[in-house]
Amino acid sequence: MALRIRPISPHATPSSQLSLETLARVLRPAIVAEVIDRCAAREKRARKLPASTVLLLCVAMNLYSNDCLTHVFFRLVSRMRWLLGDPDALRVSKGAVCQARYRLGARPLVELFRRVCKPLATPSTPQAFLFGLRLMALDATVMDVPDTPQNVRAFGKRRTPSGESAWPQIRLVAISECSTHAVVEAGVWPHDFDERSAGTRLLRGVGEGVLLLWDRGFHSFEMVKAALARGAHLLGRLPATAKPLQTRTLTDGTKLVVLRRRRPPDEEELRTGELTSVTVRMIRYTLEDPDRPGHRIEHRLITSLLDPDLAPARQIVVAYHARWEFELAVDEIKTHQRPPQKPLRSERPVGVIQEAYGLLVAHYVIRAVMTDAARTVELPPGRVS
Repeated sequence: MALRIRPISPHATPSSQLSLETLARVLRPAIVAEVIDRCAAREKRARKLPASTVLLLCVAMNLYSNDCLTHVFFRLVSRMRWLLGDPDALRVSKGAVCQARYRLGARPLVELFRRVCKPLATPSTPQAFLFGLRLMALDATVMDVPDTPQNVRAFGKRRTPSGESAWPQIRLVAISECSTHAVVEAGVWPHDFDERSAGTRLLRGVGEGVLLLWDRGFHSFEMVKAALARGAHLLGRLPATAKPLQTRTLTDGTKLVVLRRRRPPDEEELRTGELTSVTVRMIRYTLEDPDRPGHRIEHRLITSLLDPDLAPARQIVVAYHARWEFELAVDEIKTHQRPPQKPLRSERPVGVIQEAYGLLVAHYVIRAVMTDAARTVELPPGRVS
């Protein structure tokens, strides 16, 4: 095999040459530079750990979750160890990395996540679309963070009848693509933050051509109205307490129902004519498999897909259970990408938010590379992906 040595300027620094192949395929230098400039995070003097390096380090540390941060930095620059005369150029102290992380802050990681993390599925991706709409799921999970006074004040501990949780916890609410598990929108809040309010904020990540799935815990009139205002279609489950007004039975036995806001409209809403009711389609079904959760419990789904000829009820019911793909994405992030049952590293709230978004970007990088690799694999005849 022919080898070629890439010329490196004698004035090059480790930070200007660092790269991990996996990161480099998604986090291109131009994107990193754009994020740093947009967040006004570029340093005024040359540093051993400039903002661009620290930004990549905050992502890479979630690819090597078992390594200390100084070892992660060495991984980034280790390919230069034979090219530099000074071995100290590849070494940084734990204190220097900590200071660099908090000097960078959380905003560049949030901006990088929003800049990079986009849907990955194409029309040829299996089970990615239904009725021409991209399947996406909204859900939430909690993650433990170090038990420090700052984290307890910022995020709080979960209280139970038997006491409070051992660790402070963050609540991560996110929207993921069902087929590829790519997380494309997310927010970090205290553990007791209202999921519905968080979910409504995250609807900025959806739009036309999306069928958004959510569980009964996220149901609210405001969620339905906000999703429709974004041009997206919705498919969710009604909680037992919801009592929609039934208006008409369709040809397939499903019903058109009206959802109303519980509180009366205020003067501003009356003046502007803001929407206070929404018509959706309700589908009722029962699982008859005793081995499945929810056996013999009636499920009530609502959807904005009103035409039974264009969106058959059976296909909608099957599609709703694709919502569980979100749980697989969470399992990848919490159990396989990092040590299970272990809290995040950061002892201060800013570091926690920075680390959480770095974790999501690292997961997206992995999914992007795997999705791209799957597209290039030619399956043998008779095999279905």
